[in-house]
Amino acid sequence: MADTLADLAAQLRIDSIRCTTAAGSGHPSSSMSAADILAVLFQKYLRFDFQQPKAPNNDRFVLSKGHACPVLYSAFKAAGAIDDKELMTLRQFGSRLEGHPNPHVLPLVDVATGSLGQGLAIGVGMALAARLDRLPFRTYVMMGDSETAEGSVWEAFDKAGHYQLDNLCALIDMNRLGQSTQTELGWNAEVYLARARAFGWHALAVDGHDLGAIDRAFAEAQGKKGQPTCLVFKTEKGRGYSLIANQEGWHGKPLPEDKAKEAIQELGGERDVRIQVQKPDALKPSGQDAAAPLKLPTYEVGQKEATRKAYGDALLALGNARPDVVALDAEVSNSTYSQEFHKAHPQRYFEMYIAEQNMVSTAVGMAVLNKRAFVSTFAAFLSRAYDQIRMAAISNATVHLCGSHAGVSIGEDGPSQMALEDLAMMRAVAGSTVVYPSDANQTAKLMAQLVECKGITYLRSTREKTPVLYPASEEFPLGGCKVLRQSDRDVVTVVAAGITLHEALKAYELLKEDGVLVRVIDLYSVKPVDVKTLRKAAREAQGRLLVVEDHWAEGGLGDAVLEAFTGEREQLPTVARLAVKKLPGSGKPAELLSAAGIDAEHIVDSVTSLVEDSPLDTEGQGTREERTWGHTNA
Repeated sequence: MADTLADLAAQLRIDSIRCTTAAGSGHPSSSMSAADILAVLFQKYLRFDFQQPKAPNNDRFVLSKGHACPVLYSAFKAAGAIDDKELMTLRQFGSRLEGHPNPHVLPLVDVATGSLGQGLAIGVGMALAARLDRLPFRTYVMMGDSETAEGSVWEAFDKAGHYQLDNLCALIDMNRLGQSTQTELGWNAEVYLARARAFGWHALAVDGHDLGAIDRAFAEAQGKKGQPTCLVFKTEKGRGYSLIANQEGWHGKPLPEDKAKEAIQELGGERDVRIQVQKPDALKPSGQDAAAPLKLPTYEVGQKEATRKAYGDALLALGNARPDVVALDAEVSNSTYSQEFHKAHPQRYFEMYIAEQNMVSTAVGMAVLNKRAFVSTFAAFLSRAYDQIRMAAISNATVHLCGSHAGVSIGEDGPSQMALEDLAMMRAVAGSTVVYPSDANQTAKLMAQLVECKGITYLRSTREKTPVLYPASEEFPLGGCKVLRQSDRDVVTVVAAGITLHEALKAYELLKEDGVLVRVIDLYSVKPVDVKTLRKAAREAQGRLLVVEDHWAEGGLGDAVLEAFTGEREQLPTVARLAVKKLPGSGKPAELLSAAGIDAEHIVDSVTSLVEDSPLDTEGQGTREERTWGHTNA
C-alpha cells in the first residue's frame, strides 16, 4: 500500500505539472505541496461514488485553495472520473477543467472556490446538513495557509466548534509560501494549533509528506467525537522537483517544457496509477419532518403590518410545509422575525451570530446539498458578505436572502444601519432575482414563489408597519408589477416600491385634488423587471416617468426602469428620479423621507415640475438625452 500511495502521490505531482505546462498557466507548485495529502485521502478515506456525485451519503471534499485544482483534477483522473485527454484541456476555452473549480461545468465538485477564505464555512454548512439528515458522511476542506489570514476562516472555525461538528475535517496545507512572500505564520504550526483549539477543535500537526503520518492523522480524525478536527500539514511548495521546492517566485507559474521534462524525470517518470475510491453506503436522509400543504399567512386590507413581520410569518409557513427549508440568521431574528421559524423548527434553524460572511457560505454548503436555505439579517450587513454572495452564484447555489431595515425609512438608527445600496448590489449578482414588496400579503405570495426559484434571490423588507394594499387572493408573478392607479388622462407615471409606494399613493390623492391624474406602478419585481408594462405606461402617460426610491440613485429602481427601455425603437420617455442623494442622519422616518426628497410632498412637486417643464403633448419630445436623463432631484 505504501508503494502504491507513493506512486499515486508522484503521479498527482507529474499530472499537475503536465496539465499546467500544456495550458501555459496555472499553479503546479501549490498542487505539488498537497499531493501526498490527496493521495492518502482518495485512496484510503474518501467515500465517494463518482458515477453519482450528488448521492446523498457521499463524503464531501471542498478545495478551498481553488488555485490548486490541477492536483484535484489529477486525482479525478486517477479515480477514473476523467481521462488524460480531458486533463490536458485544463484552462482551455470550453473545458470543464477551469482555472478554479466550477460546478456549472464540472458536477464532480459541489462549489466554486478560488476566492479564498470561504471553503471552511461551506464545509460547516455541509456538516450541518449531514447532521440534520442523519447521514454519516464526512466533509473534508483543504485550505491554503495564506487564506487563514481571512477573518471569515475564523468565523467558520468558531461556528464549527460551537456546533461540535465532529464530521468536519479541516486540512491546512502549510507550505509556508504565499503568492508574493512568506505567509504570516510560515511553518509555525503551533500557532495554527493553538488557534484551532481555542475554537474547540481537535488539532494535530502532521508531516505533510510522510504518508504514514498522514494516514494515522486521518484515522484519528475519523475516530474523534464531539469536536471537529484540524490537521495542519507541514509541506513544501513545489515538493518533488528540487529546482522549485520551497523556493519563492514560483506561485502561479507553469514549468516551461524543458523544466517540466526535468521535473517529471526527477519524480521517476510518468506512470498510470489507478485507484478505486470506495463508495459510501447507499443511505438516504432520514428523520425529516413530514411535508404538508402550504398555508400562507393572510392579512386584512387596511391593517398595518411590516413586511419584515410578513417575511417571518411566511418563512414559518414554508417551514411547516417543506422539510427541506432551513433558516439562518445573524443574531437579529427578533427584528427579521425568523424567530417564528426558530420557535417551531429549532432543529432547522441555525444561529450564525454576528458573522454574516460565514452565514452566507454556510447556507451555500447546505444549499448544494438540497436544502432551501433562507438567510436573513439587516440589509446593510449583507454588504459585508457580498463576495460570498457572488461566489454562491458562481457555485450554482440556490440561496434565499432577506435584508430588513432598508433605507432612510428605518429612522433613528442612522446611516450605518440604512441599506441604501442593496438593490444595486443584488441586481448585479449573476442570475439573481430581486423583489421589494410593499405590503404583507404581497410579501407572503412572493415568498411562496422565491422558494421555487433557482439561484440567488433577494427580498428587501421594510421596518415600518404599512397599510395592507392587496387582498390575500392577489397574485404577484415574478417579473411583473401592479398598476394601482390609472386613467386615460394620466400625465405622469409614478414608479415606486416598498415604502415609497405608500408615499406615491399619498401623492396621488393630493394631485387628484388639484385635478392632476397620475398612474401609480408598484415595481415589486426589481429583477426581472416588467418591461412590457413600463413601456405601455410611458406611451399612455404622455411619455413621462417618475421613479421614487429609498435607495441611492445608482443601481436601484431608477436604473432598473431605464434598462426596460434598452433597445426601445420608439421615442424614449422622460425619466425623472427621486432618490437619496446625500448622507442621511438620525430622525423620525417621516422626517428622513422628507429630507431625502422622496416623500409624498416631493413627489407632488416633481410631478408638477415634470408637467410644467416638459409639456410633451403640446411642445414635442425634446432630445433623447433630455428625455432620458433630463430630470433628477438635486
